[in-house]
Amino acid sequence: MTDTDQPRRGDFTVLRPVTTRWMDNDHYGHVNNVAYYSFFDTAVNGYLLSVSGLDIRDLPAIGIVVESGCTFLRAASFPDTIHAGLSVDRVGTSSVTYRVGLFRNDEDAPCAVGRFVHVYVDRVTRRPVPIPAAIKAVVEPLKRV
Repeated sequence: MTDTDQPRRGDFTVLRPVTTRWMDNDHYGHVNNVAYYSFFDTAVNGYLLSVSGLDIRDLPAIGIVVESGCTFLRAASFPDTIHAGLSVDRVGTSSVTYRVGLFRNDEDAPCAVGRFVHVYVDRVTRRPVPIPAAIKAVVEPLKRV
């Protein structure tokens, strides 16, 4: 990913703060790669909880992560605050594909850019079902044009 391909902070209408923790740093003094995936999960699900006004864990359909990926661009380290910019690349019948930009403190360039895909499944059978209307209503406005 070149600098011209990278999203900027202003490309995201939703930014969610995620505080790094001491335990996120690895032996090399920066946030370990696995923590970035936790940041994605925390930002997306925190957004869904806060904006929908629902406890998404109690819906008959739940979002399961079926795909994720991350391009690491710059190091982050405790005690940085990460700001997770959220947008949506695609809303399907049963899936939502998010793009997440992670920005360190007040920086305009991302330290990482990720892809995060939720597929909605019946909480009991775990078979794909349509995205719940309450979820669709809050992810549609995040679609990139």
